[in-house]
Amino acid sequence: MSYLLGKGTIITVDKERRIISDGAVVTNGNEIVDLGKTHEMREKYPDKEFIDASEHIIMPGFVDGHVHLAQAMIRGCADDLNLIDWLAKRVWKLQGNYNEEDGKTSAELCILEMLKSGTTTFAETLLATHYGFEGIIQTILKSGIRGALAKSIMDLSTYATKENIMDRGMVEEEEKCFAEALEMHKNWEGAGDDRVFIWLGPRPVGSSSKELLERVGEVSREKNMGIHIHFCEVREDVHFIKEHFNMGPGEFAEKIGLLGPKTLLVHGVWLEEEDINFIKKHSATVVHNPTCNMKVASGFSPVPRLLEKGVNVSLGCDGGPSNNTYDMLWEMKMAACIHKGKTLDPVVVPAEKVIEMATINGAKSLGLDHLIGSLEKGKRADIVTIDCTAPHLVPDLNPVSTVVYAANGQDINHVLVNGQMIVKQGEILTMDEEEILYKARIQSGNLLERTNLDVKSFWPTI
Repeated sequence: MSYLLGKGTIITVDKERRIISDGAVVTNGNEIVDLGKTHEMREKYPDKEFIDASEHIIMPGFVDGHVHLAQAMIRGCADDLNLIDWLAKRVWKLQGNYNEEDGKTSAELCILEMLKSGTTTFAETLLATHYGFEGIIQTILKSGIRGALAKSIMDLSTYATKENIMDRGMVEEEEKCFAEALEMHKNWEGAGDDRVFIWLGPRPVGSSSKELLERVGEVSREKNMGIHIHFCEVREDVHFIKEHFNMGPGEFAEKIGLLGPKTLLVHGVWLEEEDINFIKKHSATVVHNPTCNMKVASGFSPVPRLLEKGVNVSLGCDGGPSNNTYDMLWEMKMAACIHKGKTLDPVVVPAEKVIEMATINGAKSLGLDHLIGSLEKGKRADIVTIDCTAPHLVPDLNPVSTVVYAANGQDINHVLVNGQMIVKQGEILTMDEEEILYKARIQSGNLLERTNLDVKSFWPTI
């Protein structure tokens, strides 16, 4: 596989943050071998297959830093509910009744949506055993996407101040969790030409014991496995830690060994200054999920302060019930806009920062910034193009602005992962889209019937 994508505007996100007009990116196998002006690249590489990207933006594939694969098939199941009802009466109840076929179909649906909207790498957490790990791995390998999968690790069924509220189908035993995570790591780490990574996904503080979280830290260091954990998502998380351990969340996470360069702290809504200092000290990442945080009314992550302090901040869509899409372009706009409204400062979190969050910062959070996250010679060819011919993208006066404030996932035209053409002119090449959509419709209906749930609008349906 060898391509020359040319005549487009390249947003490189390289060290100089260059934007190349009338540019071309040249690939060979899984690697970017050159990039520059189109006429120079075509003269230098006349035998490469030319892909005309006129009136397109060419940029690195997006890294979705927080995904729930199993929640794609329950999209819209719990809208406009308070968080405890959202979890206990809908999300956990539905996920607790999944079988392996449901887990695979939901993963297929999620990955299909991510690839078609430009996400080339994702980080999944809380992957439960009954979702069927083998089927999900095979979906990743076949689809061509890159993913870090965090096996769920747990020993309690509580959430915040509520005890034993999880659906029993979601409850797993600690020793089995660790054994399965290590077995997955042994069998699948680096699979698919280094596209699969196995991490640890402990439930959050208060929903996991201190002893379990200490063990997670130990296993992470011993096996060089990343940690993907919900952190300070709700106020109750902070209250719990202060009440039980007489310290703030950041200090607590440091003392039990959770913090490190491959630790993803998801949401981080209720972080205080001291917490931010501990996170920065250990080079951990905060994954910002603006749509989810607004939709379930968790609050606003202090992203402007995190960026000011030099903390690595990446971006995530979260899941089907909390966001309803896995569209990183939509998430970029939300990330750029909500902090302006919150702070009454129109220059806070500019578009350039948001693109970094969705690309190179996400790559850094996974320890992959030497391979992906920017378009540079020697890096893996994870590339997306945005077709800027639609009315909402004309004129394209500033490509960075166009990406963050105007584009959406349906504007993605080509997607390459590891140099493989996955999406061509908007059509997925590695998955059977029609079959996946058919299965998702049928199985989601069956799931609602099994769980005896009626998910409808508050308005009457006749």
